[in-house]
Formats: sequence, structure tokens, C-alpha cells
Amino acid sequence: MNTTSMTRTTLLAAVFGLLSHAHVHAELKVPAFTAYAELDAGGVTISKEKGVTGWTDKKQRVLWFGEIKSAGKLSAVIRAKGDDGRSLRLTVGGQSLEATIKKGTASFGEFEIAKPGYVRFELATRSGGDEKGEIEAMVLDGPAIKGAHFNLEPRRNAASVHLFYPTPKDAPIAMFYNEVTAVEAPVATYYMACGFSRGYFGMQVNSPKERRIIFSIWDAGSGQNAKDRSSVSADNQTQLLAKGPGVEASVFGNEGTGGHSHLVYPWKTGEAQKFVVAVKPEGDHTTYSGFWFHPEKKAWMLIASFRAPKDGKYLRGLYSFSENFGGQNGHLQRKALYGPQWIATADGKWTELTRATFSHDGTGKVSRLDRFMGVEKGRFFLSQGGFVEGFTEFGKAFDRPASEGPPKLTLPQ
Repeated sequence: MNTTSMTRTTLLAAVFGLLSHAHVHAELKVPAFTAYAELDAGGVTISKEKGVTGWTDKKQRVLWFGEIKSAGKLSAVIRAKGDDGRSLRLTVGGQSLEATIKKGTASFGEFEIAKPGYVRFELATRSGGDEKGEIEAMVLDGPAIKGAHFNLEPRRNAASVHLFYPTPKDAPIAMFYNEVTAVEAPVATYYMACGFSRGYFGMQVNSPKERRIIFSIWDAGSGQNAKDRSSVSADNQTQLLAKGPGVEASVFGNEGTGGHSHLVYPWKTGEAQKFVVAVKPEGDHTTYSGFWFHPEKKAWMLIASFRAPKDGKYLRGLYSFSENFGGQNGHLQRKALYGPQWIATADGKWTELTRATFSHDGTGKVSRLDRFMGVEKGRFFLSQGGFVEGFTEFGKAFDRPASEGPPKLTLPQ
């Protein structure tokens, strides 16, 4: 090999060596349909088809949250359809930059990410444009996006999280007692206290002005997975036997079918709500009754009793959960304390449940990792949302300390 060939070979090797050691990254496109609106969750329209639209109020903010795993620089671009001339401000980690939409793009330049963790991306509108355009995506680039994690799915709900309580095998469980104390309670939250194979019992935040106590029992047979109760035969339908004062009763669908009951009541965040489910198996059916302790009346009241066909068994499959059933405010944290938990067998013997295992739905598997279980103040807690760092592993078991003793119940007939 001559000198010229050796020089070329050496240069090529050096170039390829540099390329092989260079930091290579691809831009990250975060769809607008994954964003949230702040000030008023319904103040802008967010949809899979059109991203962010209807943004006319300058006080509204559009938010994304992502877990940045590498400190360093990142650049940000907003892609839009129409609205050229609109001025925007993007704030990332306390740093704000402004840009104007030109030919569908607003380029903000670089932001410095000081340390890894969840980062809030806040977009504000300044002025200009016809305010009829569509924000399509936020596109990030730079060293700091290596390994970054964002929810990229249209579902904006926080993950649903669950507690499962091991119980003695084949025990004839006639009562299940539990308490729930909401720590954070945004709208579209359901804290379910007493779950079992045929139903669920808990408390819900329906709007800023309305809260409910809810008790529901599933139908049998095809009613376990039907969407419309009209398709469920009469012999599989749960029947309402009784309901308490002020309680509304109806039927439900879309998640299986069955009997539903609820009491509109302004239960308080920070105050323990007490629930007990009592059952009476008779032949091939079981009567399920849900009782709730009224904080003002200082007495237990019946929410409802339902006769469930094709059953004839005691309580089984005991669990609790926390659900964010509306995605508009899925970025907000939900947290509640659960316990103490007690069961009573048919002979009246009480047993405390001091162990629970953690699980979550499919959203918690990949899209939303901000989901937790643990023990706090002697009770289990469930938490989801808030884009809080860390997570609890699926299937992890926790033990809480025992309480002072079983509940003393005086239930209405």
C-alpha cells in the first residue's frame, strides 16, 4: 500500500471512529392531543383528530409533562396548522422563550435542563393569528431528550391503581369493612373502598359542586360483559330490594350491566368515610347490602340492597381501587388512605386484613408511570397522577400495622 492510500485509510478510519462515538439522538414528537389545559380544563378543545383548538383566551395554558432522564440542552418547536402570526411563549423548567408561528412552525431555541426528573412544558398564547388554527405537536430535540418518557397516547387519564387483599381460603365472609380518607380529590375521581366479585362500593367526585356515595352490583351471565342491559335476560338481572332515604337507584351499562345506587352527599376531603358490605346467600342467589356511616347523623344508613341471581356465595375477591375516570385533568394527583380493613365470617368472627398487593391498569404499564402504593399513618395509600417521580412495582405486597380492634356496627334493618 502506498503512502497516499495509507493516508486516506487513516482519515476514513478517524471519521468513522468519530461518528461511532458521537451522541446520536432522534427528535421526540409529543402530540398535542396528550396535552392538558390549565385554568379551565375545558377552556380549550383537545382531541386526537385536531390536537389543540379553540384557544382564544390568553389566560389559558396548554401543558405537557415529561420525564427527562438526562441533564443538558433541548430545543423545542411547536408545529401548527394555520394561525401564522400567532405569538407563543414556552416555559420549560422556569425558563421562558417566545416565538411566532411562521409557515406552521414556531421555533423557540434551546432550554437548559439542570437535572433529570419530570419537567413541565407550559405553552401560553400572546397575540396574533386568527385563533382558528390547530396546535399539532411539540417537537423536542437535543442531548437532554435521550431516554425521555412522555405519554404519547390519546388517553390522558392517570392510571387506575388497586389494592388486593388476601383472605383465608374458602372463608364464609359475610361482611367487609373499610375506610377511605381522601388526601387529594380532584373532579373525576372515584375512591372505591369495598370491591368484591359482584360489585363495588365507594365515593366519587362528580363535579366541583357534587360528590356521591356509590354502590353497584353486576348482573349475572352475559351481564358480566354486556354494554346494554336490554340484551341481558331477566333471570340474569340483579334486582333492587331496598334503598336508603335520598338514594337514587337505576341500572348501568357499558362496563358490564347491573344495578346502581348513589347518594348525593358532600363528603369531605381529609375525613374518613366508613363503608361495610354485608351479604346473605340464599339458594342460588345472594343479597348484597351496602351501608355507609353518615358523618353528620353519626349513624349507619343503608345505601341499597340488591338481589344477585346465580350466585349463592359469600364475599370473595376483595379489593379497593382509585380511578381517574375523566382525562381532562389527568395530570392532577389523586391520593387516598385506605383502612383499617376487617372481614367478619358467617359466625360473627372478625379478622383484620393487614396485607395488600399493588396493581394498575394498562395505562400504568407504559404511558403513565406516576402510580404508587404504600403505607402511611398506619393505613395503605394509593396515589396516581401528578407526574411524581418514581413508581411502585406491579404485584408488590405491603403490610400495615394492626389497628385497635374490629368495628362496632349498629346497622339498620
